[in-house]
Parts: sequence; structure tokens; C-alpha cells
Amino acid sequence: MAISLPAIIANIAEPLLGLFDTGIAGHLGAPQFIGAVAVGAMMMNVLYWNFGFLRMSTSGITAQAYGSGSQQAQVDTLERSSIIALIAGLAMVALQVPIKWLLLWIMAPSPEVSALAGTYFTIVVWGAPAVLLTMSLKGWMLGMQDSRSPMVISIGVNVLNVIVSLIAVYWLEMGFKGVAVGTLASVWAGVIYALWCVSKKFPAIASSLRLSRAFNFEGSARFFKVSGDIFVRCIFMLIVNLYFIRAGAGCGDIVLAVNTMMQQLFHLYSYFMDGIAFAGEAVAGKYYGAQDHRSMHRCVRWLFVWSTAITAIFVIAYSIFPEPIFAMFTNDANVVIEAMRYHWWCSLVPVVSMAAFVWDGVFIGVTASRGMLVAVAVACVVFFVLYLSLPAALGNHSLWIAFMGFLSTRSLVQTALWLRRWRSVT
Repeated sequence: MAISLPAIIANIAEPLLGLFDTGIAGHLGAPQFIGAVAVGAMMMNVLYWNFGFLRMSTSGITAQAYGSGSQQAQVDTLERSSIIALIAGLAMVALQVPIKWLLLWIMAPSPEVSALAGTYFTIVVWGAPAVLLTMSLKGWMLGMQDSRSPMVISIGVNVLNVIVSLIAVYWLEMGFKGVAVGTLASVWAGVIYALWCVSKKFPAIASSLRLSRAFNFEGSARFFKVSGDIFVRCIFMLIVNLYFIRAGAGCGDIVLAVNTMMQQLFHLYSYFMDGIAFAGEAVAGKYYGAQDHRSMHRCVRWLFVWSTAITAIFVIAYSIFPEPIFAMFTNDANVVIEAMRYHWWCSLVPVVSMAAFVWDGVFIGVTASRGMLVAVAVACVVFFVLYLSLPAALGNHSLWIAFMGFLSTRSLVQTALWLRRWRSVT
């Protein structure tokens, strides 16, 4: 719990950035602003998701190095992860024009949303090096059993985003651009503080860092194998999320706004659940590195106990208070009325996805990256088979049915893989 509680708080803070941006956009006078935040943020997430291994593989491998007591392995992992983050972030900035064109072409929003989303992307993309390096640093600190520093970083980023966005939107009268300016300023402040945390809390590690060694690939095969599996997994996740946005956009700006709000509620739940799963990464990875399989198995059982309690709370809240929740996002009555047609999906998402989030944390901790890849690949196939086979008369409901199939398949496949590998461990 010493690890999970700060991780939960940190991961509650993460979606607040999206919730806050969506809330400001929803009060700027038109549903196109909400859609633009969704598309613009998704454009950045498309890029960041592909490098999710910077946090996930770093966390799992570092936790195992911590459990085994190898300081050199801890240093090597941080060096490799950090240099990859910097190179990838700078490449995104350099290639921003063709990337923006390609992503807008794939998502195909309306002309009004496309113009606004392009503006958002052009501003926020300059924070890519900071975001990727922060992902690496937070994953490494979590592997080192430090979840408090990532919590402070997440809270600080969101508080600064609120302050700068409000100033830019209302005081400087930048309008929609101010939302992006707040996001950009906050992510750069976050990475500066993250670097300071590493230097202060782990001085021996910080003094041993030599980024030039990151280009020496001797002994790095395991890091790149795990990262490769997670990278391909992220591609499958990206395909599903891009298609989800594109299909929703094809139903009109109001449906796109509705789906955006519902996805934000899913993100709120998922980041909350990841707070529990992150503890699984750190603790399960530590026990795995120490070859203490009995303690690792006990950790898994408790992860499911806490996750079930959290899921029950979200299901109750989303079932009883859907309209007030939607009203917090927008004052557009048409959007709220349309959202109420789909609100039950918000209650079902936590039920079908709970196990997937828990297993992701455990699989990362024991670096069972191939199992994560297999689960998402199968789930991706299920998503498209369901969506393309459902009658067109279902409209946006068919999209959510397919999404439920995607999430539940991940849960079932990973459960089967775990039982096959670890059934004998009690």
C-alpha cells in the first residue's frame, strides 16, 4: 500500500489534464471545441503510445534489478531508456508537419474540428521530448519502489496546467490556443522536476549515469526484446483507438463530442486502476527478481481484491449520476441529451476491463511482454470483427459493443495465459 496509494493519486491526476482541457473546450461555445481537444490529444497520444515501452519495460526491468540488488542494471536501464526518449521526442518535433497531415487524414474529422485540432497539435508537439523523457524517468522511479515522486510530478503538472491554461484562455484572451499553451508549459516543468528528483533521491545512480554508454548495446538484448513486444502491442492499441475516433467522427460532431466525454470517463477509471497495477509492476517485479514466487502470487491476489472494490465504486457512480457528470463537461444541452443515450456503456466498461488492467501491471513486472502482445492482438481482431459484422442501424452503439469486446478479450486471454504459466505457484 505504501507504493499503491501514491501511484493511485498520481494516476488520478493524469486524466485530470484531459478532463480539464475538455471542460474548458466545452465552455467555449461549440461542440467542435470538444472534438478538437479529443482529436488533438489523440494525435499526441498516437505518438506517445508507440513509445509506451519507455515507461513499461523500464519499470519492469528496473524492478527486477532492484529485487536482485544489481545497481549496474538499474543504471543501464535508465541510460538506455532516457536516450531513446530524447531521440524520439526530437524526431517528433522535426517531423511535425508530415505527422500532423497524416494523422488528420487518418482520423478524418470535420473541417472545423480539423483546423482546431491542427492548431492544438502544432503547439503541444513541442513538448514531445519532455513527455517521453518524463515517461522514462517515472517508470524507472516506480521500478525503484518510489511512487511518491511520480505522484508529485503528476500533481504538479496538472496544477500548473490549470493555472497557465486559465491565464492564457481568459486573461491573455488566447481562446482555444490557450488550452494547448497550458499543456505545453506544464509538461516541460514536469520533466525538469523529474530530473531533479532522480538526482536528489538516487545520487549514487545519478553520478554513475553516462548517456554515451546507452549506445553500447552489449547486454541490452532483453531491454529491446521487451520493448519491441510492447511497441507492437501499442501499435495494435493505436489502431483500435484511431478507428474508434474516426468512426465516431463519421457520425457527426455531436457524437464525436459524446464519445470524447465517455472516453474521458473511461480514462479516469483506467488511470485509477493503473495506480493499483503500477504497484503490481513494482512489487511483483521485485519478487520476481528475487525469485520469491509465493510472495508474487500473493501480491496478485491482493491486486484483484482492491481492483474489485474500486470497480464497484465506479460502476455505482456512473450508473446513478450520468447526467450531472456529463453536464460538468459541457453546457451544450444537445450534447448532454445525446450522451444520455449511451451512458450505460460507461458503467459496463469497468466491469469488462478490470482484469486487463491488473494483468498488464503484473505482466510488466515479470516482463511477460509477449503475453501482453498476444492478448491485444487477439482483442484487436475481435474488435473489428464485431464492429464490421453488426448492423448499421445500431449506429454508435455498434462502436461501443465492439469496444466492450476488445476490452473483455484482453481480460480473458491474459487470465488464461497467467493460469497456464503460474497455476502451480501457490
